[in-house]
Amino acid sequence: MKPINEVVSVITPLDHKNVDTDQIISKEFLKRIERTGFGQYLFYHWRFNADGSEREDFVLNDERFKDSKILVAHDNFGCGSSREHAPWAILDYGFQVVIAPSFADIFHNNCMKNGILPIRLSVAEVEELLANGQKEPYTVEVNLEQQVVKGQNGKTYSFDIDPYYKQMLLNGWDEISLTFQYEEHIANYEKQHA
Repeated sequence: MKPINEVVSVITPLDHKNVDTDQIISKEFLKRIERTGFGQYLFYHWRFNADGSEREDFVLNDERFKDSKILVAHDNFGCGSSREHAPWAILDYGFQVVIAPSFADIFHNNCMKNGILPIRLSVAEVEELLANGQKEPYTVEVNLEQQVVKGQNGKTYSFDIDPYYKQMLLNGWDEISLTFQYEEHIANYEKQHA
């Protein structure tokens, strides 16, 4: 995984509540065995018409948000089935941070384990970010080390994160990488108990 500390980007204001994993990545695209290649199918049925043409009314098809790394949405983001493909699709599309008032627990944990920073802010704070992002392209700076989100208007929002996951994301470690940090101890244990 890539380390995350500072992410500066225009936000993508996804004005939807209860976004479930079936909407994030639909079941017909789950046939791949790699973690890559899912970004093209992110929000597929919201992004495209039946004939494959882009829907002009969907935020991801707006050129102003083309290179956005920060997705902002309403509460209960990532609800539904526990498919790990959902964070894979989000990351593969280019988002490194998802901000919402609440997340489904399994989705939240899958984000952390796959290198995405899910940030919980209050409903009022998220509504403010969404409103700013819907008026015009709105840039924010996310600083994981300081645990703050700072808007281009100077407004700062603080967020909490479990210290374990903070360390994992700052270092770009997944659980296998973390195990390798103890390789010497593991080898010594195996020698002593052979």
